[in-house]
Amino acid sequence: MKIEKTVNIFNKRARYEYEILDQLEAGLVLTGTEIKSLRSSRASITEAFCQFIDGELFIINMMIDEYKLGTFYNHKTKRERKLLLHKRELQKFEKKLKDAGNTIVPLKLYINEKGKAKVLIALARGKKLYDKRESIKERENKRNLDRVLKKS
Repeated sequence: MKIEKTVNIFNKRARYEYEILDQLEAGLVLTGTEIKSLRSSRASITEAFCQFIDGELFIINMMIDEYKLGTFYNHKTKRERKLLLHKRELQKFEKKLKDAGNTIVPLKLYINEKGKAKVLIALARGKKLYDKRESIKERENKRNLDRVLKKS
């Protein structure tokens, strides 16, 4: 089992599905086997979202695989995990979340220099179909431009 120094797990679909309005870095409350599994890059945030429960923000549907060497102390793979934010940041996001069409999605899950598990969350608004087509066009144009610049 390989444990990496830097762990970066991205939610690539989030930038395609949503228009990002605001971003915040939040800490995670994890158990021992969860952090060990996370350090070996055994997690996924593609289906995850954030929700307020009793004034606290939780990340729901984030999948962290069971730790191979964990015994009966192992964790559930998909459980609600509490996010650690300052009170005014929570109030700001809760206020903006009440607008129609807004949601909170995780963009990136990583371990910082101090060894703490962090998640980059974003206040986002869902894109319409024509917005998605526009972002596909922009991506293809950028790819073609890079191809032309590389040849010359």
